[in-house]
Parts: sequence; C-alpha cells; structure tokens
Amino acid sequence: MSSLEKIAGRRAELDPLAEALAKQLAEVDAEREELAVAERVLRRLYEQEAEAAAGQDAGLPERVQVGGRPVLKVPHRSEVADASALPGDYRRMLQIVKAAGGPVMVKDVGAELGIEVSVPGRLEPLRGKLSKLAGRGWLHKLANGTFTTRL
Repeated sequence: MSSLEKIAGRRAELDPLAEALAKQLAEVDAEREELAVAERVLRRLYEQEAEAAAGQDAGLPERVQVGGRPVLKVPHRSEVADASALPGDYRRMLQIVKAAGGPVMVKDVGAELGIEVSVPGRLEPLRGKLSKLAGRGWLHKLANGTFTTRL
C-alpha cells in the first residue's frame, strides 16, 4: 500500500468524524445562544422585581413591563388601603371626580386637567384611564358614559 493510499484511507476515516463533530458543535452553539437569551430575560425580570420592591418600599406606584415599555400599575381598590397607591395622574383624576359631587363627563375632567377638549381624539386616552379606574373599583361608570365616585 502506497503512502497516497494510506493518506486517502485515513482521510476517508476522518471526514465522517469531522462532519459529526461540526454538527455537534453547531448544536452546542445553538444551545449556548438559547441560554444567553434566557439569562438576559431572567436578569431583566430580577431587575424589574427589585425595582418594584424598591418602589413599594418607597410608597411609589409599581411599574411593570408591557410590550417592553415600563408602565405604571393601577391597583384594584380592594388591594390597597387608599388612593395614595395610585400613580399621580390617576389620583388627580379621582380628586376631580370626587370634587364634582356627582356624575362628571370625560371632557369636564379633561378641561380641569388642562387638556384641549375641542381637539378630536385628545380625550380618548383620558377616557381609557377613567375607564381603567372604574374597572379597578375606584370609580363607577354610568350607562351614559359619565363617571362618579364609589361609595
């Protein structure tokens, strides 16, 4: 057997081994990438929990992630002792409705907050926030779309 034949024979033995190792290396790399992504997600979650705990300790409204953006959490009325747990703008809306002494329209709350009520669409975010307060038990939404305080 010549040297060239020995080399060709050895190459024939090593080529399948090299293919198997390359495949195994690709699988290992893919798993390592998945672990790196999972680690980043867990770090973010731990950071959010720590921030939320720090905010609760400081008496601040809790922030949560929605769609990758931090937003203030509006708690249910039954979860907290008083309105101080609400974010500032929600507390202000609640005060305006309480001060009205009866059913109040969204545009009245908007005017009190300094929102340009004559511009179409400016009141929709406010309507959403008032509806959220109603859904969480802080306000009562009447059939005609006005809001009152809960007794």
